[in-house]
Amino acid sequence: MEPDAAQNPNPNPGAPPISAYYQTRAEHHAVVSSDWLAHAAAAAASDPSADGADGVDDADPLPSPGSGGVIEEFNLWRRKPDAAEAVAAIMALAAVIRSSRATTMMELEIELKKASDKLKSWDATSISLSAACDLFMRFVTRTSHLEHEKFDAAKSRLIERGEKFGEISLKARKTIAMLSQDFISDGCTMLVHGYSRVVLEVLKLAASNHKLFRVLCTEGRPDRTGLRMSNELAVLGIPVKVLIDSAVAYSMDEVDMVFVGADGVVESGGIINMMGTYQIALVAHSMNKPVYVAAESYKFARLYPLDQKDMTPAHRPIDFGVPVPIGVEVETSARDYTPPQYLTLLLTDLGVLTPSVVSDELIQLYL
Repeated sequence: MEPDAAQNPNPNPGAPPISAYYQTRAEHHAVVSSDWLAHAAAAAASDPSADGADGVDDADPLPSPGSGGVIEEFNLWRRKPDAAEAVAAIMALAAVIRSSRATTMMELEIELKKASDKLKSWDATSISLSAACDLFMRFVTRTSHLEHEKFDAAKSRLIERGEKFGEISLKARKTIAMLSQDFISDGCTMLVHGYSRVVLEVLKLAASNHKLFRVLCTEGRPDRTGLRMSNELAVLGIPVKVLIDSAVAYSMDEVDMVFVGADGVVESGGIINMMGTYQIALVAHSMNKPVYVAAESYKFARLYPLDQKDMTPAHRPIDFGVPVPIGVEVETSARDYTPPQYLTLLLTDLGVLTPSVVSDELIQLYL
């Protein structure tokens, strides 16, 4: 086994491969203990960086570019509390360009492509990770063949574009939060599904703008990510109620709108997200409730799933709390596909888009 492959082990070789995202999720999304609120309040009071909007505080020393291989650089960024894996990959690829010893553009492009492939293989089921690497390669290298530029000038251009892409990606969540404020009105009730950092940023900004609203938060089984979401909302003073996942239809008449994140936005204008998003969108659509998707543009993927099974499976461990009888099959899929007709708008750092516009944006991104 290659050293880098060991970064993403499968703890149970006899079971279906578990997505690296779910293997490592506990690092950032562990279910909190009963005294979490007190610890969080104390940390917020003593840590001036706690209010950083994009997860990278200006006073914090950033990882040193080129200090290790692309996986090591990726892991340095990934350990930032609010840094998405896709952003960590983008910053790692930018560091590859800066530290490269290549002497021609061909060598540099080959080196960058190998680094991108290595990052994508770290978790082959991660849509956002793969999309971010592909977009970075497209965004950065499309200027590499300018004939009038010498190698040093062309490399400088690549470094500049790579760092610009990283900067845009780091600020994407904050941009989406700003664009989303017009959709949150005083007195509204919204439903959120599990834990989404970009949705949390939207609600955090709304609360700081003194908007009064209420949130219904699904539990997010089996890893109960909704409990962390509800705790973070409670810290912000936002009224929140936790629902078991199967209570969505029961509670939908209380809801004015649904806000969800996305693991990936696909060419149809639909989204791939944590399991349960599809059925929430179906219920909302049947009751004429708008469904808003908050998603960063680096999650736009060149995929066109035709049904629920038409995508690379991502599995997660399932614990029902009691033994499962021998011979009973357990569904371990981690995500589902929500077709565009059940979505109202996508709130992205590229602007507020209808699902039908996504294909046009993807074309522009990959030109």
